[in-house]
Amino acid sequence: MDCRIQVVQEQQQCTVRLAGRLNEVQVYELFSVCARAAGPVQIDLTDLLSADVVGLDALRRLRGDGAQLVGVAQYLRDWLG
Repeated sequence: MDCRIQVVQEQQQCTVRLAGRLNEVQVYELFSVCARAAGPVQIDLTDLLSADVVGLDALRRLRGDGAQLVGVAQYLRDWLG
């Protein structure tokens, strides 16, 4: 299963929901979606099953750029550092 990226744009923020397995193939789309977002970006990882090295790096970079990661499972917290 690949990663599904769903965007919910609200007045004050944009929520990006990831579901499945985030890998290198979807990283470009994830960066593009976040770059087009109006307002602060919140990335919901509740339904994310796994991420490869490139996907984890992308999440770290987005977090470093100010995106808020929510719904982060413990194993993902460990990988994200």
